[in-house]
Amino acid sequence: MSITAERRGALVAEYATAASDTGSPEVQVALLSERITNLTEHLKTHAKDFHSRRGLLILVGRRRSLLDYLKRKNAPRYQALIGRLNLRR
Repeated sequence: MSITAERRGALVAEYATAASDTGSPEVQVALLSERITNLTEHLKTHAKDFHSRRGLLILVGRRRSLLDYLKRKNAPRYQALIGRLNLRR
C-alpha cells in the first residue's frame, strides 16, 4: 500500500519544479495522488476496512487543501497540474 522508494523518486523527478525540489505543491499533490490511488485499489478488495477508508478521506482532504492553495497562488500551475494528474476539476 505504501509507495516504494523508486516510485517516489520517479514522481519527485517528474513533478519537481527545480532540480532539488521535493516540497513544492506539485510534488506533494502527486505523491498524495499516488497514495490515494493505492488505497482506492485496496478498498476495492477490502470493502469493510474502515480504518483505511478514514485514512483515504484524510489524504483526499489534504490533497484538496494543497490544490486550493495552488489555485489561489498560481492558477496556471494549478490548471497544468490537474491536467497532468487527470483530476476532474
